[in-house]
Amino acid sequence: MLRSLAALLLTLALPVLADERLSQADFPTSHQQLERKNQAVLTYLWADVYAAAYYTAPGIEPLQAYRREADQRLELYYYRSIDRSDVIEAAWTTLERQLDGAALAALRPDLDALHATFRDIRAGDRYALNYAARTGLSLERNGETLFRSDDPALARAYLGIWLAPGGLSDALREKLLAQR
Repeated sequence: MLRSLAALLLTLALPVLADERLSQADFPTSHQQLERKNQAVLTYLWADVYAAAYYTAPGIEPLQAYRREADQRLELYYYRSIDRSDVIEAAWTTLERQLDGAALAALRPDLDALHATFRDIRAGDRYALNYAARTGLSLERNGETLFRSDDPALARAYLGIWLAPGGLSDALREKLLAQR
């Protein structure tokens, strides 16, 4: 009985805790011409790792934006420090699960160049992937652009780490791509 009560209280508290964590991330409601559609917290083994916010153009639902390769932004706010090598390993593991060998081999030079810009993540860091049809993919860290590519296949694959089936977290994906 005590265990059931504790589980119920924890279940009731989780949305409140997630709201507090999202407040800490303080994602703006818009970025340039994009509006924030959804936001969520990624929790791994009971530890909040980061909050994510997904932005698309007004009038375009999140799933439509991802499928159509419309203008979009995925911003991550980190609650914990993470070694660069762990981030790169997680990206490769996910990409190997999502892409066939030929597609991965074709993207490898650009993926290596993108990964070369990564640094160890510190609590409070913000990373953002931006995609615009006319300018391509860019990676920002704490507001500074570190990488650019005009390859839409790279943009789709890298955004897919969070937004495609078989990514880092199905629960996070569902929250980010949910209709409003």
